Amino acid sequence: MRNEILIIGGGVAGCAASIALARKGLSVTLIEREPTPRHKVCGEFLSGEALEDLHALGIDVASLGAVPIQHVRLAAARRAAEAPLPFPAASLTRKTLDTALLAEALVAGVHVKSGCRVQTLNRNADNVWEATLDDGSTRTAPTVFLATGKHDMRGHGRPKDPQQWVAFKMYFRLTSEQTAELADASELMLYPGGYGGIQPVEGGIANLCCVVQQRYLACAGNRWENFLAKMQEDCPHLAMRLKGAEPLLTKPIAITHLPYGFIRSSTEDGLYCIGDQAAVIPSFTGDGISIALHTARCATTAYLAGVLAPAFQTKLRSDLLFQMRLAEVAANGLNNSLARAVLPFCLKVWPGVMRVTAKLTRVAQSATAHPHMVTES
Repeated sequence: MRNEILIIGGGVAGCAASIALARKGLSVTLIEREPTPRHKVCGEFLSGEALEDLHALGIDVASLGAVPIQHVRLAAARRAAEAPLPFPAASLTRKTLDTALLAEALVAGVHVKSGCRVQTLNRNADNVWEATLDDGSTRTAPTVFLATGKHDMRGHGRPKDPQQWVAFKMYFRLTSEQTAELADASELMLYPGGYGGIQPVEGGIANLCCVVQQRYLACAGNRWENFLAKMQEDCPHLAMRLKGAEPLLTKPIAITHLPYGFIRSSTEDGLYCIGDQAAVIPSFTGDGISIALHTARCATTAYLAGVLAPAFQTKLRSDLLFQMRLAEVAANGLNNSLARAVLPFCLKVWPGVMRVTAKLTRVAQSATAHPHMVTES
């Protein structure tokens, strides 16, 4: 029992942690609610930090068809400004990435149980974590890594989302002309109540991922078709990009109540919270996957160094706080009506501002990643 670890959630963070721990010879069981990897609401941007972490895990994104991303564009009204990214980046669908990570977990010796949901997670009479699954079975372990992503575990939830964000994702096959225009860029587009991004992914398709506050979505009758039309009306650049495009899903993937800006400050003994269960950075930064990998790496390093979960969670919060708050300020500023009004006149300075913001909102290779420094905390 002392070497058994239970990981709940088989997304990026859960798989990354399971691979790292299994490679150290530990007995790791990973429980994933979905029977097979699927598409998820995600911008699918891989920053330089994410690429480094994936390489360390044995994931070659280029061989999976990842598209190099070298530029970022900000579109306001009918104008757009472009800036080169100050770091290497790529784009890869979550379905492809999650499939590769799960395969690597199996190679590492992780016991993967897919298609089962954990209904409850509590400490039993022996002070050991006990997870009850929806098939009635139980799994016990002295240590649990909570990596359920955007889905909260009963009894271990996060604060409610005051802005009531709703996120959508749709894949499109753009026309050849618009595919060439999009090229190797990730485009950020602004509209009242939210923002969206479109970028190429493998297979010659484009991912449109967007967020909007519920009250603005209600003005569109809470219907995707109306909201998409309103986005294109408010941002003609998006309308141009989607002209003649073919939607590739019968309906968009959607999720509600995203607690942007959340950083977990405490946890219980033996419960390491990672990924979106540790911190939820605004989608504006494109750093979600990097955060997932970063928190998984820091948590496994802390565990192997003998750092207790509460101490790890406090240190992780301290390390992420600056980047998270800066990302919130940037996202809220862009979504301000006054900022949107003057933005078309400020695009000349956008490249310089973007380069500085992109660097500051990256996840730092913090002290949490180094065992000897973590132990001292």
